[in-house]
Amino acid sequence: MAATSDDYAQIDISTEEKDKLVAEVMRHVLFKTHQTAGCPIKREELTQIVTKNYRQRALPALVIKEAGDRLAATFGYEMRELQRTRAPSTRSGRPSQQQGNLPSHSIFLISSCVCQLSRLQIDKNFLQIWNLLVNVDAKSYVLVSKLDPEVYSNYVEHKEAAHVSGFAFVVISIVHLSGGKISEEDLWHQLKRLGLNETDENHPVLGNSKQALELLVQQRYLLKEKLTGPEGNSMMYELAERALDESISGKLKDYISQVVSTSTASEEVD
Repeated sequence: MAATSDDYAQIDISTEEKDKLVAEVMRHVLFKTHQTAGCPIKREELTQIVTKNYRQRALPALVIKEAGDRLAATFGYEMRELQRTRAPSTRSGRPSQQQGNLPSHSIFLISSCVCQLSRLQIDKNFLQIWNLLVNVDAKSYVLVSKLDPEVYSNYVEHKEAAHVSGFAFVVISIVHLSGGKISEEDLWHQLKRLGLNETDENHPVLGNSKQALELLVQQRYLLKEKLTGPEGNSMMYELAERALDESISGKLKDYISQVVSTSTASEEVD
């Protein structure tokens, strides 16, 4: 429910002051989302905008809530508050499966996904969610478009960023097919089979490959964790909040099913 004028009157702030604070929060959210490629915005950042000149304890929540309502009404964005979750996993020094030896059908699925992506045959609804839906720490916000998919595609979507979404799709597919967790060594082993090398600093599409992977951690596609085991230290990646969100995981499973069905049909024809 939107804050009323009575709510603000009770904490002794004028309508003009309130509108200015709401506008500042909206501007910060829009620009920060653009500058950080959709990385989540901590609630603390937005609270500091309000508390910089005001000390009323209830004010930040009211202003942030109204900023969210106005973003939805004006731009068609939902300012979604996110809660941190983790993929269920076994905390041990060794992955439960040696992903360097993924079954051949898993490699086939991943390769097929890459082929689909290279032809830009990605559903617009999926790209819309993929580009904007990001999870991170508790008390954080992301913008999720509520626009009609055709409107979003024509006026909002950045076509030049499709390769970033494609890379994220491929990496998450690998981790998903590996049981939700994979070592850094094994992840790069699979990516190398698809033409991506850990040492690439000037990839023609992604630029620095390691930085592209690190961005997925910052955007909360992946969790990165250092483990110590009997064989020494290892870096592990597992699915994070964005990849675990039903809107993403559901789309991922649908696309894998479509790839399998299409490829199976092609083999039968051949």
